[in-house]
Amino acid sequence: MIDGKIGYAVLGLGIGMAHAEAAHLSENAVLCAVCDIDKKRLDEAHSMYPDATLYNNFDRLLNDGRVDIISICLPSSMHAEYAVRAMMAGKHVLIEKPVDITPERAEFIMIAEHQTKMTAGVVHQNRFNLNMYPIKQAIDSGSIGKLFLGTFAVKWYREQSYYDRGGWRGTWEYDGGGSLINQAVHTVDLMRWLMGEPVSVTAHAGIVNHKIDTEDLTASLIKFESGAVATFVSTTCAYPGISTEISLYGTDGTIEADGDAIKLWKMRNSVNEEKEEESILKRYGNGNLSASVYEPEKLYGHRFVVEDMILAVRDKRAPKVTVKDAVDSLKIVDMIYRSAKLR
Repeated sequence: MIDGKIGYAVLGLGIGMAHAEAAHLSENAVLCAVCDIDKKRLDEAHSMYPDATLYNNFDRLLNDGRVDIISICLPSSMHAEYAVRAMMAGKHVLIEKPVDITPERAEFIMIAEHQTKMTAGVVHQNRFNLNMYPIKQAIDSGSIGKLFLGTFAVKWYREQSYYDRGGWRGTWEYDGGGSLINQAVHTVDLMRWLMGEPVSVTAHAGIVNHKIDTEDLTASLIKFESGAVATFVSTTCAYPGISTEISLYGTDGTIEADGDAIKLWKMRNSVNEEKEEESILKRYGNGNLSASVYEPEKLYGHRFVVEDMILAVRDKRAPKVTVKDAVDSLKIVDMIYRSAKLR
């Protein structure tokens, strides 16, 4: 703690810079340290956050008594190892997605939580896009009726240079897969959060247009405990990068979204179907930034997740996305890869 505020540190200054910004902006925390082995990244962080201590050694960061929480923002295969080390050293952790590259590795984090009594959260921030609040409410309240079908498609694009940079992307050893586990895992998490637990998966996967070890295309049919089914597609070959489509079909309604924007909203049993859709599309039809004008008190993206983690530690409660949540979503990724005979 620093003057009654949570001491926050970030390990890994790629996506970790978003964590650093969120911690810096929090009224409940102090960004007191950042850590990376890349001097250029440390220099950049210093220029933005001159009061934060710079570390190029993780053990030295662990010995900093001011630090209460560490964001773990390393290559995916390093998440469990460094999260466990941090918890064993008495630090709470917020772990970037995916929580690790296999459910078995990720479960070591849950064991460490139990042993150390430290708090661990995971970054699945798309649950807290502002458009997800009415979507989730429509499902939970039954407004959409019996949910019977979902279609999910992450149609992104990555140049070969993206995979060549850093040497870990698109590898089984360090990335745990390709388009599915890296780009689409957030949408996998949304699918499970919205539709429930899967009971069967039939999948195809392959390499279409990249020189990588893993995959740049998956296509799956998933059945859930409720009896609903979903299709799920991930790719990094859809030039120039098209959309993240989420469509939900119930017996009393239909919702279609593209990322953080709602594109269609039809509810049979609403008092005035056309007026309700007009209101929803006006508020949520252009994404988070536009929706935040109507709901300025709500954070979204990494700011929400980091602030939630800070408040979870302060208030001694679980974060909104637990390690178990993330492991359960990772199990779907694993089921898809196994069905496609990639593992």
